Amino acid sequence: MIAPVSRIEPVGVPRAFDDHAPSYDSLVGRNPGYHEHLRLSAERLRLRPSTPSASPTAAPRRLLDLGCGTGASTAALLAAHPDAEITAVDGSAEMLAVARSKEWPPSVRFVHSRLEELAEQGPFDGILAAYLVRNLADRDAGLKVMHDLLAPGAPLAVHEYSVADSARARATWTAVSWAIIIPMGKRATGSADLYRYLWRSVLSFDGATALADRMRAAGFADVSVEPMTGWQRGIVHTFLGRRVDPG
Repeated sequence: MIAPVSRIEPVGVPRAFDDHAPSYDSLVGRNPGYHEHLRLSAERLRLRPSTPSASPTAAPRRLLDLGCGTGASTAALLAAHPDAEITAVDGSAEMLAVARSKEWPPSVRFVHSRLEELAEQGPFDGILAAYLVRNLADRDAGLKVMHDLLAPGAPLAVHEYSVADSARARATWTAVSWAIIIPMGKRATGSADLYRYLWRSVLSFDGATALADRMRAAGFADVSVEPMTGWQRGIVHTFLGRRVDPG
């Protein structure tokens, strides 16, 4: 019999991640393909080519890593775009503390903030948002903030779970959650609340078609959905869009 689901709600997610930060890297490291898939989404963030007339001393392109957690997505973004300047943001102070404890080049900086507080930080030449949109209290408003943070023509890559369009994906996700993710999380931390929330939030989240439509409604153009490989095919996707360039 499945236990009652967690009462964690989106507004409390940063605090929940604070509590689980020390064990987070160990747990996700046991997920086959986790880091590989983040790198794939970072590579799919197709930045606009530099203009032929750009000066060799021109400022590096600015990228935003939203929901950076302990830095796994930051590392993926850095590997895919090594010459960029990266601002990595998360709402969990403890997850950021783990991220900051790792070695990073001077081009990477970490900021403790919620998405809604970043309105004055743009424009950015690209945004990677990994496992973030599902956890926003107002997803439409959050996507609009991302759109407005981008420079004209700049891309967004949303790396996210989405199983609502596939009965097979929902069944696989539930089986893996209750056989592996939730028990492993409880053994590592003494509490399964965050991992039950993860299971429930994925099941209740948008299907791929609905999330793509949300992105279009927020103003994104050229919206597309690209799959992952391995057991997460049909479960995790890259949602791509671009702020319209009026020129």
